[in-house]
Amino acid sequence: MITFTSTLPDDLMRLLTQKAKELKLPKNKLIERALEIYLDQINKAQYAKSYRSAENDPDILTIAEEGMADYFKQLKD
Repeated sequence: MITFTSTLPDDLMRLLTQKAKELKLPKNKLIERALEIYLDQINKAQYAKSYRSAENDPDILTIAEEGMADYFKQLKD
């Protein structure tokens, strides 16, 4: 495991300390979990954005339509 040192604003540190006590967790574990959740949300947002941009791409739409046609043909067979 790698050691990471950082600074936090006083208000955020107070909130972190309070929440860690409430949850009976070490602050580093709470930060670790929060960062995992945040990074996962960023990845999901990027994934969704790529789909939104793909919906306006005529080449992607053509590929999707051809794929659906092949899929429906397989269902009939």
